[in-house]
Amino acid sequence: MGGGAARRAAAAAAALAAALLAGVASAAVYEVGDKAGWTIMGNPNYAAWAASKKFHVNDVVVFTYNKQFHNVLAVSKADYKNCDASKPIATWSTGNDSVVLNTTGHHYFLCGFPGHCAAGQKVDIRIAASSAAPSSAPTPEPSAAGGSKPSGGATAAPAPHPNAAPEAILAGRSVVATVTASLLSLAAAVLA
Repeated sequence: MGGGAARRAAAAAAALAAALLAGVASAAVYEVGDKAGWTIMGNPNYAAWAASKKFHVNDVVVFTYNKQFHNVLAVSKADYKNCDASKPIATWSTGNDSVVLNTTGHHYFLCGFPGHCAAGQKVDIRIAASSAAPSSAPTPEPSAAGGSKPSGGATAAPAPHPNAAPEAILAGRSVVATVTASLLSLAAAVLA
């Protein structure tokens, strides 16, 4: 490889590594309903909660609830409006579920227990197209305990701790840091 081509390849590798690192580092974690969690007790206003946040692609929303009385269903817009839990896109039921929002647009969630959605246990999380963070890496598949694979833009994240950065994001940073270091080493070797 010629000197100019090697320098361009090294610069491209460094730019890619920086973009990957920026994408993972920019993800935020939000606990749905904040301290109230995912419940009907106390009548949390999930519409106001969602409106108070600015969500980006790759952010993580954490649903914390008593799994004996609640669950989380990703649903279509029509099913969200009608509180119809009969055709969920995905279901989570561990009581501490992390969901990666990996596309722009609306992400509709509701509780599938009878009467809960009608009582207000539903949330529309919107990511504006201009709010898209740089894409980092593929998001992990939901585990068998976490529910079914969503066909839309939300994916279960493996680390559901609501008050700390999820292990998935920390692991993603570690992977990205390793890839970045490898690409930078490769670029340095090519330039030497």
